[in-house]
Amino acid sequence: PASHSRPCARPGFPRTLGQAQALDGICQLDLVISLNIPFETLKDRLSARWVHPASGRVYNMDFNPPHSQGVDDLTGEPLVQRDEDRPEAVAARLRKYKDAAKPVIELYKSRGILHSFSGTETNKIWPYVYSLLSSRIPPILSEEEH
Repeated sequence: PASHSRPCARPGFPRTLGQAQALDGICQLDLVISLNIPFETLKDRLSARWVHPASGRVYNMDFNPPHSQGVDDLTGEPLVQRDEDRPEAVAARLRKYKDAAKPVIELYKSRGILHSFSGTETNKIWPYVYSLLSSRIPPILSEEEH
């Protein structure tokens, strides 16, 4: 159970039914969180990513824009949008992900361990996720507190 062990899954995993079944062979999940974010919100956020190819620095035009539009803060070199970050590619990736994830969501829902949260802003969703996690995982005490 979560209260006695470290989490064995990572954010965004498992993404497919095969991955979920493989995960079952490693550990038993007792809590799965699904964040339901509108398609358009995800598409807009992912499509706002631009990179500096030489360094790999990533900018987001909404949350972390460069000081000067279209150029890297440190070198002044042009930023590029990767093919996979273009709006049409993002839309295709999201549709594919949704189709692959549906059976995974249904599996965990049928086990009664799925907790879903909907929204578009982290600061509005996080308090609910934190409340759930706080109710399931006891706080870690330092050596002095034991």
